[in-house]
Amino acid sequence: MEERLSEETVQQERNEENTEIKEMGTLDIGDGNSKRGIQLLTIIGEIEGHEAVSGNTKATKYEHLLPRLAQIEEDDRTEGVLILLNTLGGDVEAGLAIAEMIASLSKPTVSLVLGGSHSIGGPLAVSADYSFIVPTGTMIVHPVRSTGMFIGVIQSYRNMEKTQDRIARFISSHSRISQERLLELMLDSTQLVKDVGTMLEGEEAVREGLIDEVGGISQALEKLHELIREKTNDRVLK
Repeated sequence: MEERLSEETVQQERNEENTEIKEMGTLDIGDGNSKRGIQLLTIIGEIEGHEAVSGNTKATKYEHLLPRLAQIEEDDRTEGVLILLNTLGGDVEAGLAIAEMIASLSKPTVSLVLGGSHSIGGPLAVSADYSFIVPTGTMIVHPVRSTGMFIGVIQSYRNMEKTQDRIARFISSHSRISQERLLELMLDSTQLVKDVGTMLEGEEAVREGLIDEVGGISQALEKLHELIREKTNDRVLK
């Protein structure tokens, strides 16, 4: 009887984990035999803001991630956060909100770019304490674009320019690239067809200072464990 209850409990936990992955793109990977309490966050597809994306589009909803990030900050069992990114970008305000939340966490954070982290995915990738990109991963930086109706007055341009400056300031303050160099890459007219901007592959993103290191999941987890150990030792010394 006890064995049957145990099996049912395990199956229930697995079902809950599967639901969490499907609905929220998150998972507590500190369960089981892990020595650390690590939360996994995935930022995949389009960053959905105040307007819902089409039903056929993979999307990360910021109203899902913001409460989870607040929960992570308050949860004593969580020692670190691993963020996996594969996004084409999306809503600027939603993306910046998520990036600011990640950057303000007191828990150690590591990001890993898989596939790509384009457009507003840039701030999300650099918002962690340390960032990785796989060798075939890409990052695209470009000026802020407008969708829908655009009022053709100087104020509209100024507002877009201010938004672009906010993004550039955030990226440069959380990475090794200067704001001036980032703007140069954003305005490059020689790389992208029918657009301005720059696409950087793994090694290029590291050379430009956008990302800290080329690596995969094992390197990302190893770095996160290192940051957790450093933070634990700091608490002990204090």
